[in-house]
Order: sequence, then structure tokens, then C-alpha cells
Amino acid sequence: MRIALLGFGSVGRGIARAILAKDLSITVTGLADSRSGLIDPDGIDLAAALARKGNGDPCGLPDTSPADVVAKADYDVLVEVTPTNVETAEPALGHIREALRRHKHVVTSNKGPIAIAYPELRALAEANGVFLKYEATVCGAIPLIHALQEGLAGNTISRLYGVFNGTCNYILTRMAAEGLTYEQALAEARELGYAEADPTYDVEGIDAAIKLVILANTILGMQTTLADVERTGITLLTPDALQLAEDQDCTIRLIGEIVPEAGALRVSPRLIPEVHPLVVEGTLNAVSVETDLAGELTFIGKGAGSTETASAVIGDLLYIQSRHVQGS
Repeated sequence: MRIALLGFGSVGRGIARAILAKDLSITVTGLADSRSGLIDPDGIDLAAALARKGNGDPCGLPDTSPADVVAKADYDVLVEVTPTNVETAEPALGHIREALRRHKHVVTSNKGPIAIAYPELRALAEANGVFLKYEATVCGAIPLIHALQEGLAGNTISRLYGVFNGTCNYILTRMAAEGLTYEQALAEARELGYAEADPTYDVEGIDAAIKLVILANTILGMQTTLADVERTGITLLTPDALQLAEDQDCTIRLIGEIVPEAGALRVSPRLIPEVHPLVVEGTLNAVSVETDLAGELTFIGKGAGSTETASAVIGDLLYIQSRHVQGS
């Protein structure tokens, strides 16, 4: 299988390391970061590209853009792992459209295009006889989308809810365990690399909300946007609130919830019993699904990280490879 890899940040480098570490029969013929690109039909030297990136250099040539790689490289699957833009989904949306039009499969971790334009992209993939896979857009290493689409096929889902953001979960865990203020816990999360310099996307519930939109639209057949999600973040929570919860043998977690029959999507801090399976520690994610046939199931695992997200991407690639479709 030949792939073109767009994005050579943390996730892209994790994918490259996984390809080097395992005998996956995957050859990278196109590679791009935000500043440069490479096209080589015989296969790119990933170890050399990783070394250049590790030295702070571009991964390729400055006169080769990501768009060049999408349009000109010879590949079977476009792997799009550039940073998410939740407002326009660009430039990733344009990259994915172009690849699908070229009859190329697409695997992505980019939430923007899937949340904003999934019906269009799915139709484009079907019209061109290719796969569009996006396991890595929700909950990192947890194979949640595969489980919902394949393992629970035939079930009616009445409710889906859980902890979708590891940064918020870490902050709330530390506030509860040590009595830290929100500001103190956030500073600690930044020092450990769990929170960005601007944490708004996480702490205001935007990241969790866009994951709900993806699940609602792609799994549950709903037609929603980010504006449809009732959203409250964690910035106003105090140590006193966590202590009051503890006095009731409860704790507080930022919970995202979908109730399909009511058309409801919500993200907000919730009081939940300390023994509830969604009370996970640190940066873990946890999602519970209520179904008619299988009952209630809970999925727990690492929701972010270079290696963890690479796991989801590699899983999608091997799914496509195993189908022996034309071009694979």
C-alpha cells in the first residue's frame, strides 16, 4: 500500500515511527508539513525525514506544498493529519476532496472536515468507489467508531455519553485530588504538555462538542453542527464545588452526551458517583453507550497522544488494505 502523509507534527511523526517499527507493507510516496513537501514514487526515507524534523528543519523541499503532494503524488491512500480548523475545515477539507476526486482512499484524524462536511465527503467517496475512514477523530486509541459501526451494527443506540477530552479530565482530577484551583491545575497541565498555551478549545468544551457532532452525524444519522451543541466548559469550577461533590461520594467530570430521540447534544460539567465507570483518572477518555440489544457498554482508553492516535490511523489503513479494493 502506498500512502501520502499530510501533516508531520506529533501525529504524523507517530505514524511514521509506527510504519518503521512494524512490517506493515506501507510505502510513503508523498509527505508534507506546513513548510515543505516530498514526492518519491519509490518511497520516502522516513528515518531521514524524522531526523530532519527532530533538528527543527522542514521534512522536505520548500517548493513542494501539501496541495502538490495531494494532486501529484502516486498513492493509494491520503492520510490527512494536519491541525484541525473547526470554522472552515480548511485546508484539510480541500485536500480530502481532491484525493477522493482522484479515486484515492482517505484516512484522517482531522475533526474539521468530518464535522463540517461529512455527508458531502461520504457521497464523494461512494461516487468514486473509495473509503473515507476517520477513527482517529474521536477518542484517540479507543476504537469507538469501529465498535459502533461494526461491532454494534443492528443495535439501536438510545444514549451515548462520556469523557471526551483528556485535558479537562486531567484538570478536574487534579482539582479533586489535591484541592487545586482551576488556574493551578491548568498551569500544571501546561507544564506537562497536556494543555496548549491557549486552552480555550479544550476547557470551553469545544473539542468535546465537535466529537459529539462527528458521532451524531456519522453514526446516529443526525444532521447537526457545532452550534447545535449546548456547551458549558470547566473554567468556573472551584475547589469548593469538587469538595461538595466528594462529600456526596461523587465527583465532577466534563461529560458530552447525545440523546438521539430527543435530538439533544450537550457538553457540561456533571456530578457523577465516584464508582461510575466514567470516573477515569488523568488524561483518559471514557464513553458509555446504551443500546437495546447489547445493553450498556463502556469504552476506556487514551484519547490523545502521538502513538495512540497513530494506532487509530494504522487501524484504518489496515482495514482498507484488507478489503483488497481496486488501487490497494
